[in-house]
Amino acid sequence: MSDEHARSMPVGALAAEAVGTAVLVVGGVGTAVLAGKTVGTVGIALAFGFILAALVYAIGPISGCHVNPAITLAMAIRRRITPVVALGYVVAQAVGALVGAAIVLVIASGRPGYSLSADGLGTNGYGSESTGGYGILPVAVAEIVLTAVLVLVVFAATDSIATPGGAGVAIGATLTVAHLIAIGIDSTSVNPARSFGPAVFAGGTALSQLWVFVVFPLVGGLVGALIHAGIVAGHRDRDEAVAQQA
Repeated sequence: MSDEHARSMPVGALAAEAVGTAVLVVGGVGTAVLAGKTVGTVGIALAFGFILAALVYAIGPISGCHVNPAITLAMAIRRRITPVVALGYVVAQAVGALVGAAIVLVIASGRPGYSLSADGLGTNGYGSESTGGYGILPVAVAEIVLTAVLVLVVFAATDSIATPGGAGVAIGATLTVAHLIAIGIDSTSVNPARSFGPAVFAGGTALSQLWVFVVFPLVGGLVGALIHAGIVAGHRDRDEAVAQQA
């Protein structure tokens, strides 16, 4: 998820973000909707993690593979990308999420007996029996903390001192763990775009609660960026102190 390729916002980078987000939704949400009863929670978590890991290697060199407005916000806060580029990325991610959700819906609609209102579209939510009945406070804490951890790992795994080639594995594994923790809480967002696409088509409660899965992951992105900034600053101060003593 390097940001160096995103500073001038070429058309290819926007296309990569749109396509990448669509693929993430199809791979993750599609698994939940089309095969969730077969693969269970672990299978869904692995699907999200595997598809993100693959995308890091596939489109990382093109756009940085944000595919998540929380990551994009964090990059903008750290001045890795400009506000204009960030806005372009978020729009592309939203479009991609809509396309991905539409693809999942078209496939799911071909299953005999499928009902969008009854079977859903992998949407996020809180306070209902289907998502464990958790209230908004635990959902907010989960989304903030898990998104912050994801952002922290993204920055760390793509740092110049990180192990070369390991970013996809680290980031994919982190998303997998986030889903293992939060699927039973709110179906796991940690990504406003992932929540946006399915909610638009599902409507109703999913759409009215969408703000929760936009606001709190974005807050988590901010927290993760600030934590990493503090860690990097502390590391540099230590290195400078060691250099002065040498």
